[in-house]
Amino acid sequence: MPPDLRGRVALITGVGRVGQIGHAVARGFGRAGAQLVIADMNASGLAERAKEFGAEGFAVHPVAGDLTTPDVARRVVAAAGERYGGLDVVVNVAGGLVSFGPATELTPERLERELAINVKTAFYVCQAAVPALRARGGGAIVNFASVAVLKPQNQMALYTAAKAAVAGLTRALAHELRDDRIRVNAVAPGTMKTSDNLAQMPGAKVRWVELDDLVAAVLYLASDEARGVSGEILPVTGGDV
Repeated sequence: MPPDLRGRVALITGVGRVGQIGHAVARGFGRAGAQLVIADMNASGLAERAKEFGAEGFAVHPVAGDLTTPDVARRVVAAAGERYGGLDVVVNVAGGLVSFGPATELTPERLERELAINVKTAFYVCQAAVPALRARGGGAIVNFASVAVLKPQNQMALYTAAKAAVAGLTRALAHELRDDRIRVNAVAPGTMKTSDNLAQMPGAKVRWVELDDLVAAVLYLASDEARGVSGEILPVTGGDV
């Protein structure tokens, strides 16, 4: 059984595309009873996800925009207060691997892009959310690192560096916000069984991680069941470490 999150308001980023992590996480929180604010720069996809979740009976409010900018992050957080009266949980799914290749061939533009979509999005959303979480007397933030931080792989230098920054940000914020009763943790997923990965890696001999297993880990970290857990990076790899 998932945690009971009725009465909680959850902001989840990176929810624009079907079959991807953000889609699964938002659905998991909706099924747990949370009121949802979902964000993505893909406005049409986000509108479709909101329609889909509404049909499932979830309370959902979409806010489209580029979360690599602080103004959009503040607007998304403000929407939680305007729509539902506050904010209790933040899940920073937005990000991903966009720069694959030998480190010697990676351009400054690719470095900037990798850091922007992974580090800036997480930082700006956390920065905007802290006052709202404080106003509720505390809350939970769940960031997305990667197993690449724990088990580096060839040709993923920029992605690994970006996700290592997210892991460091998570630990630093957990320490900084502990007296505010704001817990900050991250998951470090392995090779996820997403629509994109299945299409791009046909026949790959990897240990796939089911989306439901990742969602369960995120729900745990966001719930009162993890009330004593903060500053942790939780691998979700199916044992492939």
